[in-house]
Amino acid sequence: MTSEELRRAIEAVLLVAVEPVTAGLLAELLEEPVERVETACNELAEDYEAEHRGFMLARIAGGYRYQTHPDLAPYVERFANREVSHRLSTAALETLAIVAYRQPVSRAQISSLRGVNVDGVVRLLEQRGYIEAVGRVDGPGQPILYGTTDLFLERLGLDRIDQLPAVEDFLPGAEVVGELEERLRPSTGSVADGD
Repeated sequence: MTSEELRRAIEAVLLVAVEPVTAGLLAELLEEPVERVETACNELAEDYEAEHRGFMLARIAGGYRYQTHPDLAPYVERFANREVSHRLSTAALETLAIVAYRQPVSRAQISSLRGVNVDGVVRLLEQRGYIEAVGRVDGPGQPILYGTTDLFLERLGLDRIDQLPAVEDFLPGAEVVGELEERLRPSTGSVADGD
């Protein structure tokens, strides 16, 4: 197969794929070495970027897929939001963040961190395919441990979970925390008896 034929075949398969397709599966389908397929995918991605296309070939969740270019997000969002929104609530996003950063994590651990019962939210996230059972705790009752799924990575545009930004990036610095503590601390001035 020539390089041009290989690139066209990759484009055809990825165009109809619902989920990211691994280089190994592409190589098997096209009867070509994995290295050659990966090189072709990288070349396609570079060509699309150089041509300033409205789409890109991205490596997501361990595979390749087509997706819209990030700088065109406002237009895509307008199109996607024409119908009923499937956005997650704040509670669901908080729960999903805990699972993503603390996985594997049990429902009780999530509830403890959030300070509320998370049974319904965990069920919703499972139904939507963002989290799944990944094991059980060795102990009383053997609670289920949850972790994120490939769909979670796909929706965030990540290849691996370690590509999540560090939690510290979202926390205020020590100086801000100190200032907040000072503002929240009760006044230490004494009030004279009988005043």
